[in-house]
Amino acid sequence: MIRKGTYVLAVTLGSPADIRVGALGILHFDPGLYIYVGSAMGGLDQRLSRHLRRDKPLRWHIDYLTSAADSAEAFESYPDFIPECELARMAEASGMVPAAKGFGCSDCSCPTHLFRATAGQLAALVSSAGMARFR
Repeated sequence: MIRKGTYVLAVTLGSPADIRVGALGILHFDPGLYIYVGSAMGGLDQRLSRHLRRDKPLRWHIDYLTSAADSAEAFESYPDFIPECELARMAEASGMVPAAKGFGCSDCSCPTHLFRATAGQLAALVSSAGMARFR
């Protein structure tokens, strides 16, 4: 069975990094926690398993960040998922700060789908969205 849904990736960088992110070019990332919101209408399990691997072909903006990350974990919105752009609005409304213009949102009108966050802001978003940790 293919599970369709949306997700939040929590990506931690332990040190500053300048990362080439596809067509966005080289972006600077300070150490800390980054939250990315995405959707997986072709298969949630496959997409999240791929995102959590370090060694993979670099296809999406988030692949460049997760390949350089010290750690990453995922939370899923399934089966009654919150649309990806609504999750992005919820992330910003919870106090998360947009991290890179155009990141992960080339197919919508959102300014970004990547945010800087604290652990508390992540916990609040996961709770308010009714998300579960991906295993």
